[in-house]
Amino acid sequence: MNERRVPDAPPYLDALLRSQKVIVCCGAGGVGKTTTAAALGLAAARQGRRVLVLTIDPARRLGEALGLRESGPTPSHVERAGTMDAWMLDPRVVFEDMVRRLTADEAKVRRILQNKLYRALRDLVAGMQEYTAAEALYGFVESGKYDLVVLDTPPSRNALEFLDAPRKLALFLDERIVGVFMPVEGGAGVLMRGARSLVGNIFDRVFGEGFLGEVEEFLSAFSGMFSAMRGHSEAVRSLLTGPQASFVVVTSPEPSAIDEGQFLHAHLAKMGLPFAGYVLNRSWAYTRGLNGPESIALPADASDALRSGHEKLCQLAEHERRLAARDRALLATLSARGKPALATPNLGGAIEDFDGLLALAESFLVRERSPDALTSAS
Repeated sequence: MNERRVPDAPPYLDALLRSQKVIVCCGAGGVGKTTTAAALGLAAARQGRRVLVLTIDPARRLGEALGLRESGPTPSHVERAGTMDAWMLDPRVVFEDMVRRLTADEAKVRRILQNKLYRALRDLVAGMQEYTAAEALYGFVESGKYDLVVLDTPPSRNALEFLDAPRKLALFLDERIVGVFMPVEGGAGVLMRGARSLVGNIFDRVFGEGFLGEVEEFLSAFSGMFSAMRGHSEAVRSLLTGPQASFVVVTSPEPSAIDEGQFLHAHLAKMGLPFAGYVLNRSWAYTRGLNGPESIALPADASDALRSGHEKLCQLAEHERRLAARDRALLATLSARGKPALATPNLGGAIEDFDGLLALAESFLVRERSPDALTSAS
């Protein structure tokens, strides 16, 4: 059968890929979200835009297709992708870049980067990419190097942490909170000094000797930077809620993935974030241009083996038609919530090479269609 499948109308993503500065891909684990993010970036690059795909630990072969054999300190150019770069989020690099951007004082930078508490926090957060995704996204957008940044978030429940990260950072940086741990001036009263001595003793017993001193040194090194960091977190929030950002929920025909996608849609709406639509991944929904085996006329003297094979092909074709009907119903259900839904073609398995990414990217763009495809029955 002819495997060329196209949607009935121009994909809504085509316009986003031409105009937006930020596209954030959200969704449950295992729905092909990372692959979709990479294909979106490739589609935009094929339109001549300078694109960066920020990804979260892609599958090994997909990472190789994107030139991400190792997580380097800077984005890598994707061979055969024209104007597209890709980078696997490295929280350590993101944190250090943030510190250097917020102060020109190299001595203060060294104090922060060498502080034991800073290094411990940095290494802890290295396993929770969502807390640095917003920072990296904003930094690359503001650099002016890219026309579009596509972000692949962690699985949806964790992605909510990324979406709320700017607000949490602003709350943490309230001086009334961090001031509790700032060093006490020499003129502090006896009660305050006694209280801090008690707290210090408790911290020493729980976390080891000198822990409170490390906290004070860490916060002292950051003093003067909190206002800038708070303003920066508000700028991140403004970017994510603004007209140049769009959130796309990636799902699959699996019922649990559909439920998760609808949950995330509702949460995005609650947070006031610009939800653009759904991508129903690995779908059978579009069947234009497919010719069923029933249209093949067997010769009168066809062998029993040939007739048996033809009958099995007809059964497989009927199974695909049922899948197509199911996925078209899912598209209708998703679209009923007021936002568009686009189905990507089922390419027969996980996409792990550049040619597969290219085929997926083409499904996001407006393209010329033959008269036969336009007039064929769905």
